[in-house]
Amino acid sequence: MKPSRRHFLRLTAAVAVLPVAPHVARAKGYPTRLVRWIVPFPAGGPTDILARLIGHWLSEHLGQPFIIDNRPGAGSNVGTEAVVRAPPDGYTLLLVGPPSAINATLYDKLNFNFIRDIAPAVGIIRVPNVMVVHPSVPAKTVPEFIAYAKANPGKINMASSGNGTSPHVAGELFKMMTGVDMVHVPYRGAAPALTDLIAGQVQVYFATAPTLIEYIGTGKLRLLAVTTATRFDALPNIPTVDDFVPGYEASAWYGVGLPKNTPAEVVDVLNKEINAALADAKIKARLADLGGTVLAGSPADFGKLIADETEKWAKVIRAANIKAG
Repeated sequence: MKPSRRHFLRLTAAVAVLPVAPHVARAKGYPTRLVRWIVPFPAGGPTDILARLIGHWLSEHLGQPFIIDNRPGAGSNVGTEAVVRAPPDGYTLLLVGPPSAINATLYDKLNFNFIRDIAPAVGIIRVPNVMVVHPSVPAKTVPEFIAYAKANPGKINMASSGNGTSPHVAGELFKMMTGVDMVHVPYRGAAPALTDLIAGQVQVYFATAPTLIEYIGTGKLRLLAVTTATRFDALPNIPTVDDFVPGYEASAWYGVGLPKNTPAEVVDVLNKEINAALADAKIKARLADLGGTVLAGSPADFGKLIADETEKWAKVIRAANIKAG
C-alpha cells in the first residue's frame, strides 16, 4: 500500500522537530567532501540552470563542491531512483519537480515510492504555466475560449510535451473544471509541440511561461492567462485562469530532496543554507530571469507541497485515464 498524504505530512513534520543536539558534531562537519546533485532532466535546460545556480552558492558557502549530475530518462524516474538507492548521508541530492508528484499515479509500477523514499529538504522556485492559443482561435479571453470550445466540441487540439507531462495534466485539469471537450495531441517534447502550435496544427497549449514569451511578444501566439493562483510578476496585466475558473492552479515547482533516513541535522543544514541563498538579492534576480518566484520554507512546507500536488494530479490522471506513453 502506498503511504497516504496524511502519513507523508506526519513524516515531514517529524523531521522538522527531531532533536539535533546528539548530532551537533556531525551537523557542524557536513559536508566534508563532494556532494552530488542529481538533476533528472537534460543538461542545458531551465532546471539544469537552476541547480547550477544554487549549487554554486552551496559550494561557496559550505566549502565543498556541489556537482550537478544530469540523469534524464523515463520522465525523471531514472534520476529519482538513483537518489532513492543512494546512501542516506547527505551526499546525494535530488532536484525535485512536478514529475515526482505526477509519476506516483501515472506509472503503475515503479521501483520506488516517492513519498516514502525521498525526504523533502526545501522548495526553491515556482514557475507559472501560461495558457496560449494560435491566433486563428477567435477567443481573446478565457471565458471566450470556453464558449468557443463548447460551441466546437472535439474540434480544438490541445498540445502537450507528452502523456502525463505537466502541460498535459494542466490541460486535462482545465477540461475537467470547465467541461470543454478538446483533443489531446501529445508530442515528444516541448519543441515539436511549440512548432506545431505556431503552425496552427494544434490550437492551445498549457506550457511554462519562459519558453513562450518571445512568441507571444511577436504575435505568433496569443496569451490568454497564467495558470498560477496569483498573477505573475513578469506579466502583471495578464489575468489568471483562476480569475474565471475558481480554484484552478497548475505550475512547475522545484526543490531539493534526499534519500529517506538522511539525518535531520543534515537536512537542516541544506534547508538553512538554501533559504539563505533564496533571500539573496542577486539569487532572487536570477530566479526571476528564469521566470519563477521564490518558494523557500521548511522541509515540512515542501513536504506539504509535494503531498498536495501528488493528491491533486492523482485525481486528474485517474479521471482522464492518462497512461504513461
